[in-house]
Amino acid sequence: MIRSLTLIFATFFAISSAVAEVGDDGLHKAPWMRDTFKDLSEDLEEANAEGKRLMIIVEQRGCIYCKKMHEEVLTVPEVNDYIEENFFVVQINMFGDVEVTDFDGTTLPEKDMVKRWRALFTPNIYFFPSEVPEGVTAPEVAAANMPGAFGRWTTLNMLNWVVEEGYNSDEPFQKYHARKFAEQSN
Repeated sequence: MIRSLTLIFATFFAISSAVAEVGDDGLHKAPWMRDTFKDLSEDLEEANAEGKRLMIIVEQRGCIYCKKMHEEVLTVPEVNDYIEENFFVVQINMFGDVEVTDFDGTTLPEKDMVKRWRALFTPNIYFFPSEVPEGVTAPEVAAANMPGAFGRWTTLNMLNWVVEEGYNSDEPFQKYHARKFAEQSN
């Protein structure tokens, strides 16, 4: 009897810990997401002050790929901890009405900013360098963009590649990922 109860509680705990919290807006929430005024220049300043990289994640209510990322990838302790330690994450609702101010000073509701950025898929993750020139838009200056749901190793390797500023090297992400994945598979 006790063994059965222990198994039931362990199963419940394993299932409940894999389910990501969903906010009133229908988007998945993670403890490392920041609630900001969505002014990208200010968010970049704050990220830099904390020694972190700015990461914008565009998501939408009911997105099965967002759910997959939040429940199967971003909850992996290694991925979750790496994001928390290295990234300043701001969430954008693909169909939301909260105003976003782009690096070039343009202010639009989230849904219109996402159209302006031509982000067609969710999740869509933008990673930014620590310095952004004036007058540019987020997609123009993004160091990398990850459109769609990827697995644990691709995501973790992308995060590392961004932190290591691999985009400034001669090794493209695909080769970096292949090299790292071979190491991780051993």
